[in-house]
Amino acid sequence: MKITVFTSNQPRHINLINSLSTIADAVFAIQEVKTIFPGEVDDSIKKTPLMKEYFSNVIKSEVKIFGNVKFTNDNVKSLSIKHGDLNKTKLSVLSDALKSDYYVVFGSSYIKGELIQFLVDNKAYNIHMGISPYYRGSSCNFWAPFDRNPEFVGATIHMLNKGLDSGDMLYHALPKAIEHNAFDLGMEAARVAHESIVYMLQSGKINQIQPIAQDKSLQIRYSRRDEFTDEVAERYMCSLPTPKQIATKLRNRDLSKFLNPYIPNF
Repeated sequence: MKITVFTSNQPRHINLINSLSTIADAVFAIQEVKTIFPGEVDDSIKKTPLMKEYFSNVIKSEVKIFGNVKFTNDNVKSLSIKHGDLNKTKLSVLSDALKSDYYVVFGSSYIKGELIQFLVDNKAYNIHMGISPYYRGSSCNFWAPFDRNPEFVGATIHMLNKGLDSGDMLYHALPKAIEHNAFDLGMEAARVAHESIVYMLQSGKINQIQPIAQDKSLQIRYSRRDEFTDEVAERYMCSLPTPKQIATKLRNRDLSKFLNPYIPNF
């Protein structure tokens, strides 16, 4: 089995690549590169003292759950390009990666043009870090706890389409209902998403799920990147829910609101 993944270069993205490599003969990883020190180095996140403080917590949780950045496994072929360059890259450059059995998108830039058409035609899967249709857009697993809705932290695995996180849904991946701090909760959601798609692909069960259209009338928030400001980050860090409060919310999740929920050891 061959798998192609369009992703990035943070520890969580490398974890997905290496996890997929445990069930595939070959993985082709197209990694759109950003700084591994967000908030400290100017990149897609502006360098400010507040962002440095906020992302120091993010990085701490990411390292706790996924480890540091590392090399990919031996059966991975990777291509690194600058974040945002994907849509300028000719399909001929990606040709070796466009002959796979499965295609997975996680944390890439917004894919357009010939490539998105190819991926839609080949039934690519997108891992959206957020519970659609309730939370859509950017940084959904930040905004759900910000809105005092940590029960809506998780991932949506859906069919890729030409819209932004709007494809027909297959299932939701949810963190286990135990005590997590708010930063660990988001990273644990990513870990569970990776675990789930590896299981679904290896078992073939992903091919047995009937995709369901998103009901956008259920949307709680559609977030945009420019809404995540120093002021918002400061408000968040000053009013974080406690691990006990988070665990209570997770234990009381109404699972009827989630599609085919995947919960580890549930």
